[in-house]
Amino acid sequence: MNFLFTGPDDAATTILLAHGSGAPMDSASMNAAAAALAGEGLRIARFEFPYMAARRTDGSRRPPPKAETLNPEFHAAVEALGAKGKLVIGGKSMGGRVASMVADDLYAEGRIAGLLCLGYPFHPPEKPTQLRTAHLMALKTPTLICQGTRDPFGTKDEVPGYGLPAGIRLLWLEDGDHDLKPRKSISGFSAADHLATMAKTVKAWAAGL
Repeated sequence: MNFLFTGPDDAATTILLAHGSGAPMDSASMNAAAAALAGEGLRIARFEFPYMAARRTDGSRRPPPKAETLNPEFHAAVEALGAKGKLVIGGKSMGGRVASMVADDLYAEGRIAGLLCLGYPFHPPEKPTQLRTAHLMALKTPTLICQGTRDPFGTKDEVPGYGLPAGIRLLWLEDGDHDLKPRKSISGFSAADHLATMAKTVKAWAAGL
């Protein structure tokens, strides 16, 4: 398995991130998030699920498989990484969703300290009743979800009504979209502002795990 590393090798905390359903581990949004997190002294390891890795070699545009079928592949990534020290797992959109489905098993085994989701896909866009939250209601793993307030996969108006457990912390980024990007003319914030806030919040949260 190939990993893409960003940040200091001797960091106290490593964050293993998976990509979203349609873009690779080195997409612009993942590169920007990894750089911001590394700037706070965190070590970031990124990996690709096999369907995405195959796109690099054969140019195929096969649709992603169902998220739950990727659970064993996330377990395999944790095993292959063999991180020393504190490990947090997570990802962008679908990657974070898959991580959330394997987190409690790994947490119970003492393999991970927490779960980080960047833009959690609470429901498909324009389908607010098709919730992907059932497994979150029993989640034991300390969790931080960083979400834009206008994310079409779950807005600030929608998510508080889901009744998520107290162990799931939400960082809301004003006017952010699914990549956490705001419209500067409306919000007064830039994408860099939100990434810096995200990274500082993650650092402080991870230090307390």
